[in-house]
Amino acid sequence: MLSRPSPRTVRRLALASVVANSAIVVTGGAVRLTASGLGCPTWPRCTETSYTPTAEYAVHGVIEFGNRLLTFVLTAVVAACLVAVWRQRPVRPGMRALAAAVFLGIPAQALLGGVTVLTGLNPWTVMAHLLLSMVLIALAVVLHQRAREGDLPPRPLVAPPLRHLGTGLLVLVAATLAVGAVVTGSGPHSGDPAAGRTGLDPAAVSQLHADLVFLLVGVTVAFWLALRAVGGPSRPMGVLLAVELGQGAIGFVQYWNDLPVLLVGLHLVGACLVLITAVQAVLALRDRGPLGAAAEPARAARQLAPA
Repeated sequence: MLSRPSPRTVRRLALASVVANSAIVVTGGAVRLTASGLGCPTWPRCTETSYTPTAEYAVHGVIEFGNRLLTFVLTAVVAACLVAVWRQRPVRPGMRALAAAVFLGIPAQALLGGVTVLTGLNPWTVMAHLLLSMVLIALAVVLHQRAREGDLPPRPLVAPPLRHLGTGLLVLVAATLAVGAVVTGSGPHSGDPAAGRTGLDPAAVSQLHADLVFLLVGVTVAFWLALRAVGGPSRPMGVLLAVELGQGAIGFVQYWNDLPVLLVGLHLVGACLVLITAVQAVLALRDRGPLGAAAEPARAARQLAPA
């Protein structure tokens, strides 16, 4: 009989899930930035007659097919995490649901990716494909945090106004990412020369995105200062601020230099890091005790229960 997974194993698999979900976003961006989005022009096959790329589509087919293969790697990582969480004892509150949600998101992503290819890289489906990945990254980060902490009821570490501000911060991050996706769907790097664009003015949506970035940075600065003033967990918010500043710098440099491929790719990496650090900063506003907390009381309660 297989031994139960240790908390350390579950924690590592949860972290691997965060990394793998982020990596698939970056490799998907590489497909778009190399104009390989239709390197496999159909789905689920690569071509009408083959599941693998053919010489007709040359390097673009290899790049797109490689990204499809990475989905299997992602599936294996997420499935291993789900199995480990499901077999863990005692059962950890909320962790099974989180692991299942991340796992179920993978086939949903695959189907959406197929729709994206079959619609000729429609920019709105491309955006949906990206934003669903961002949702899965956020869920994976929450799962990883749960794997690192105890099971006591969440204890707020800050006053209600700051907790509400945390929710608002996440909403602002989501809005910034969504508008950033619209910017991507309105400018160059469509994934294929024949792919359509949203028809929106790239300069106008870029300005809106920049405005949201300025607002996000301002809110994060205020949040960080407020946490320092009340003795709250300010370090994760400081990390988020540093990531936002770096991401903003890359964004402005790429815009001023007509969106070079390398900087656009780095900006996509930065988007994942902003999301990850934002979720971590907000989760740091509450405490559930050290790993293992509540396990002993739960065991004692079972022992005292009548037969």
